[in-house]
Amino acid sequence: MKKYLSFLLGLMLIFSLTGCSSVTENTTPTTSTQQIEINKTITKETPQQNKSTTSVNNDKKTVNGTLKVSYIDVGQADSILIQQGSSSMLIDAGNNADSQTVKNYTSNQGITKLDVVVGTHPHEDHIGGLDYVINSLQIGKVYMPKRTATTKTFTDVVTSIKNKGLKITTPTPGQSFKLGSAICTILAPNGSGYEDVNNESIVIKITFGSNSFLFTGDAEEVSEKEMLSKGYDLKADVLKVGHHGSYSSTTQAFLNKVNPKYAVISVGKNNIYGHPHKENMNRLKAKNIPVYRTDECGTIIATSNGMNITFNVKPGSYSYSGSGLTTSKTNISSNKVVNKIATKTNNTSNANNKTVYYTPSGKSFHYDKNCSTLKRSKTILIGTQEKAISLGHADPCNICAGGN
Repeated sequence: MKKYLSFLLGLMLIFSLTGCSSVTENTTPTTSTQQIEINKTITKETPQQNKSTTSVNNDKKTVNGTLKVSYIDVGQADSILIQQGSSSMLIDAGNNADSQTVKNYTSNQGITKLDVVVGTHPHEDHIGGLDYVINSLQIGKVYMPKRTATTKTFTDVVTSIKNKGLKITTPTPGQSFKLGSAICTILAPNGSGYEDVNNESIVIKITFGSNSFLFTGDAEEVSEKEMLSKGYDLKADVLKVGHHGSYSSTTQAFLNKVNPKYAVISVGKNNIYGHPHKENMNRLKAKNIPVYRTDECGTIIATSNGMNITFNVKPGSYSYSGSGLTTSKTNISSNKVVNKIATKTNNTSNANNKTVYYTPSGKSFHYDKNCSTLKRSKTILIGTQEKAISLGHADPCNICAGGN
C-alpha cells in the first residue's frame, strides 16, 4: 500500500513538473516573438528619424560662415560680388569706365580668383568691365546667355575669355551649382531671340541656409511671366530689382511671387532714364518693402548667417525721378527730366526732333531702321523722338539708341 501511494505521488509530481515546464516554454517564445516584432518596428522607424535628424544637421553643417553680397556702386549699371567662405562669384561688372572700380573692390576683399563670373546679358552697363576683371584675376567658370552683340564691349569680353583659355557656359534654367555652402539655381532666360535683349538676362537665385537672394539682371515682364509660368520657386528674402527700377520690370505678379523682405536697386544719381520709375517704387512702398539703392546708399553689403540678414547701411527712400507707362509720357518733357537729359546731350531740342522708329506694341524707340531688334517686327512706325515718347515708347533701344 505504501509502495502504491508512493508510486501515485511520484506520478502526480512528474505531471505537475511537466505542466510548469510546458507553460514556461510556451510563454517564453511568445514573449520573445513580441519583443522581436517591437524591435523590428523600432529598427524601421529609427533610421527614418535618424535620417531626418541627419538631414537637418547636414543642412546646418553645410552652412558654414556667412554669405556676403556686395551690390557695388557703379552708378547706372550693375555689379554684384558674392562671397561664401573661400568661394566667390561676380555677377556683371558695370560699364567700361567702372572696370578699375570693380576690380579694386574685388581685390580689396582679398580675392585673387573668381570661381564664377556671370555676364547677365550683352549690354555695356553690365559687361563693360568684365574683360578687365577676367584679364586681372584667375577665373573658374563663365556664364553668359546665347545672345551675342557686335559691339566692341562684347568683343572685348569674348576675347578676354578666349585668351584665358576659358569657354562660355550657356545657362540652363533649373540647373544648380554650389558656391561654397550656398546653392545657386538658374531660373532664366527660358528662351532666346527676344525682341528686347534685357529678357536674355541670366536670373539666379542663391539659397544659403534659410535665406535666399534673387538676382534678375535686366529681365523684364516677358521673362518674368515665363519664370512664373514655369512654376519656379521665386520666393526670396532679398530681390535685386530688375533693370535699375524701370517700370518694365518687377511687375506686380512677379513681386507678389517673390514676396521679398528687402529690395535692392542698382541705379545712378540723376540718370537720364528717370530710374527708378514711379510704378516700381509705388509697388514696393505698398508692400512696405525696405529699399536699398546705390544712388542714395552707395555700395550696399548684405550679410547672411543662414538665418538672418543684416545690411551695412540704412534703407533709402521711395522717391523716383520719372515714370514709364503713365507720367513719363508727359513728365519726360518736364524741366526736371529735360535738364537731366540736357546735361548729357546738351541738345534736348534736337534730340526730341530726331527721327526714330518704333513698333505699335513696343516700349522702345530706335535710331536705326535696320536695327536687329526691329527686323522681327512686321510693322515699323516712324516719327520724332518726342512723339514716340508721348505714345509710350519711352525706352531708348539698347542696341541703337544708347539705352540700358
